[in-house]
Amino acid sequence: MPKPAPYLPLLTTHLTSSPTSTSITLTTLSTPPLSKTPLPRSRTVEFRGFFPTLNLHSSAIQSLKDQHIGLNPDIYESEMIALTTDKRMEKVQELESSGGVVEAVFWLREVGNQWRVRGKGVIIGDDIQGEKEREARGFVERGLRRKDTTTTGDGDGDGEWNWDRQVDMYFANHSPGMRGSFKNPPPGTPRSQQPENPELKLGQKVEDLKDKVARENFRVVVIRPEEVERLDINDPSNPIRTRWTAVRDGEEWEEVDLWP
Repeated sequence: MPKPAPYLPLLTTHLTSSPTSTSITLTTLSTPPLSKTPLPRSRTVEFRGFFPTLNLHSSAIQSLKDQHIGLNPDIYESEMIALTTDKRMEKVQELESSGGVVEAVFWLREVGNQWRVRGKGVIIGDDIQGEKEREARGFVERGLRRKDTTTTGDGDGDGEWNWDRQVDMYFANHSPGMRGSFKNPPPGTPRSQQPENPELKLGQKVEDLKDKVARENFRVVVIRPEEVERLDINDPSNPIRTRWTAVRDGEEWEEVDLWP
């Protein structure tokens, strides 16, 4: 079982102190069809917490209970970054074709710190649970730590922890309008092309957490850190730069202070 990353308490504090800075610049590698040179592709995405910890909205909890899905017990923790995406987005293909090469950057203006997280990203959420899904879940599982629940209990969980319910919880934590975006026409295709599926259109709201079309496209991205850098620029005369590198699959972390 991996040890807690030494940087995690500070990063968590910074994120808590910067409630308006929950966006991440996510960079993947793309190899165009006519080129052998990988090109960086960056976009802004929303940070969804450290997998599998979720700050569920009250409406999400109610929907999960009303639709007889329930909640996973709160028994695992990690420093793995969670995002949500549409499987039709380019970043999904880029992660799969590059072996998961990814970098996520937080610029937390309120605390004057930048955090860079380099590692491997995988995609979970495929109902079919084929080989790729099993491999992705296994990779994420190796990064999980079981919490000590002897004094805190496991929260309001319903039964055993399972992967499908965890993905359900991420989907439920979106607003109905955001859930409906997974029934949009294929992202990045020309507007002049009408979708073959008439159920794909803009502006939909989804209340059913098992909506077949939306859930076919919904995925969770989990990034397992391999190297993390913090840059503190609060004192311009003496900026602080620190790097943490995972050793032996996260069993240990090496910390080095760097010249900025």
